[in-house]
Formats: sequence, C-alpha cells, structure tokens
Amino acid sequence: MTLTELLIPTFLHMLRGQSAWLDKAAAYERANGKDADALMTLRLAPDMYPLAAQARFASYLSMEPVHRLRGEAIPEATKEIQREGWNSAQRPGTFAEAKARLATAITFLEALPGNALDAGEYIDIALELPNGVVFDMTGEQYARDWALAQFYFHTNTAYSILRQHGVELGKGEYVAHALAYLRPGTLPKG
Repeated sequence: MTLTELLIPTFLHMLRGQSAWLDKAAAYERANGKDADALMTLRLAPDMYPLAAQARFASYLSMEPVHRLRGEAIPEATKEIQREGWNSAQRPGTFAEAKARLATAITFLEALPGNALDAGEYIDIALELPNGVVFDMTGEQYARDWALAQFYFHTNTAYSILRQHGVELGKGEYVAHALAYLRPGTLPKG
C-alpha cells in the first residue's frame, strides 16, 4: 500500500464523516430551539480546544501531510486554517465556517493525482513544533506515527464533543465509509 492509498482515502472518509456529524448536530440544535453556531464553543474539558478548533485542525492535518510528503512548503492559506484553530477559544467562528474548512480540505484532497504522495515515503522530514521541539522522521514514519495519529485525535475529539453534548451519533456514523465492505445479507434485522 502506498502512502497515497493509505492517507488520502482515510482523510476523505473521516472528513466527510465529520461534515455529516456536524449536519446531524445542527439538526439536533434546531430541534431543541438552539443555534448551531453555539456548538462551536463546546469542549470535552476546560483545557482542550473547542469544537471549532477540531474541524479546523482535522482540515489542516489532512492537507499538511500532502505538502510535507511532497517536499513542498505549506501554503499560507493552509497555515491560516491552523492559526484559526489555535485562536478558536477567542474566535470560534460559525458553524458555516467550520463546514467550509472541511469542504476546503475535501476539495483539495479530491483533486490530487493517484500517486500524489508515493515519492514521499523515504524523504526526510523535520517536524518543528511551535514550542521548539523538533522530530526527525522519514516520510513513512511521519505518515504512520504523526500524521494519522494527529488527524484521528482531532477527528475523534470532534465526535466525542458532539456525543457528550447529546447528539445521537453511533459507531455507524464514525465508520460509515466501512459500509462499502458490508457483506450482503449480514446486517442484523430490526
């Protein structure tokens, strides 16, 4: 399996899923006489980023690896999505903005050629964090041990925030893309 085959479908499945969860959450809010924008400030814990950040970080963390694994500088517009996430406690933005960030990432990933990341497996990546910590990895290590872990952390956190808030999401919504592999006739009745 190439890095393109591993990362791009994974990112697309989960970004589309997160977008659908947000739609379900907005319907939940409307049914309870509330505004979907209020969702953006929800958190799992006081010291964690709010839902607004989770959508932005998932979007950013699906695009960042594409640039790193291609040896490209991360575009300023992509970095801005990350900064929006960092600043989301002060400016959570709107529900529509969160959905737009997810749509931006989905459109970006859908436009990639089928071998977009295949040359990135063995490149050296120096991942410099804002606090000065630097990780040195190969492209394969970066994809496996950093990019996927970070992406799933923020995707799962968004899911958990919505569940904690009372939105009725289940495992089926989390892995809706896996239904493509369902053997006919094996789904329980009822």
